[in-house]
Amino acid sequence: MTVEFIGMIAAEEKSEIHPANGPTIQPDYIARFAQAHEKAGFDRVLIAHNSADADAVLVATHAAYATKTLGFMIAHRPGFIAPTYAARLFASFDIFSGGRGGIHIISGGDGAEQRKDGDFLSHEERYRRTDEYVGLMRQAWTSETPFSHEGSFYRVENAFARVKPIQKPHIPVYFGGSSDIAIAFAAKHADIYAFWGETLDMARETIAKVRNACAKIGRDPASMKFSLSFRPVLADTEDAAWARANQIIERIRALRGQGVGRFNAKPESVGSQRLLEVAAGGKVRDKRLWTEVAAAVGAGSNTTSLVGTAEQVAESLLEYHALGITTFLIRGFDPLSDATDYGRALLPLVRAGAEKAPLSVAAE
Repeated sequence: MTVEFIGMIAAEEKSEIHPANGPTIQPDYIARFAQAHEKAGFDRVLIAHNSADADAVLVATHAAYATKTLGFMIAHRPGFIAPTYAARLFASFDIFSGGRGGIHIISGGDGAEQRKDGDFLSHEERYRRTDEYVGLMRQAWTSETPFSHEGSFYRVENAFARVKPIQKPHIPVYFGGSSDIAIAFAAKHADIYAFWGETLDMARETIAKVRNACAKIGRDPASMKFSLSFRPVLADTEDAAWARANQIIERIRALRGQGVGRFNAKPESVGSQRLLEVAAGGKVRDKRLWTEVAAAVGAGSNTTSLVGTAEQVAESLLEYHALGITTFLIRGFDPLSDATDYGRALLPLVRAGAEKAPLSVAAE
């Protein structure tokens, strides 16, 4: 069974241990960052969305022109532009990039951040809007005739998109969200369900929950793919890897002691709550799932790590693969150099192991 790897690029050079320094948009860095992922063998890169940062579609467009084969997973929050307009926007990107587009739907797990862009809907209302939004967007991608719609959030009359994605029937739709309403939406609309790095038992539970949601609406559970996110910390020996992990957490704590960096907890995000639950169970879960960063920064994003040699981390990733995970989203605390190291040491090992140990019948 093949494995897809997704990295992550940003418009500026920063991470939890590297405070932002310089312009908020650094075109040369974006290009180098994307090229490093392409050279390392990543299939795609995520471009995140934040109410204060650069537009993700424009960052992806710049990166696409700097690369040839690298795919993109562009984070997008429904509600700020019309869904029919979003359909044409992402279809246009897919054409300009040569069929390398992908959209990551995030309804929003932080009401305070949503309000910065004028969105005052509740958590549940945002998901109901997302349901309608993505349905209209997919209809615009695939409909060969004009269509009309009147719902709770959107009304269109004789909508039609002449521009269609290169990828058929449409570009891949990734979705993240761990609440019950989010999982119900994912079962209905998502091609790939994406969640943050949990313990093996918790990941098994999440996969089963999503597959059960698919079965309830008559969708083949096997048609849903799964993406899991980690922050691997690698070194030549296990002791050196843990020493590096200790340096990372001490750096994070020192910066926050100086008032640098933000505690990014998202009280409305069930995914964030689940990572904090993982962290509450101990600094290390399973064999090498390291939780201290998630606890230190509030688990508002992908913040759990796998620590060890490339061989050890590959072994852990393959344990998740055996549960049904076919995509891993990985990024480092030293973002550019780590991407290069992952391509040199980690990605080949996981891909080779996945070919030798296909998914079990229970996971399919």
